[in-house]
Amino acid sequence: MKVRCSLKSAKERDKDCKIVRRKGRVYVINKKKPKLKAKQG
Repeated sequence: MKVRCSLKSAKERDKDCKIVRRKGRVYVINKKKPKLKAKQG
């Protein structure tokens, strides 16, 4: 999982990416391509 300053670029890599907030952190998850996971904070 990549830690990024800005998740906007991570979200635009694939149309299946979703942004989720968990425990004060922001995550990009992708069920079809799990290697595109990213988190912020």
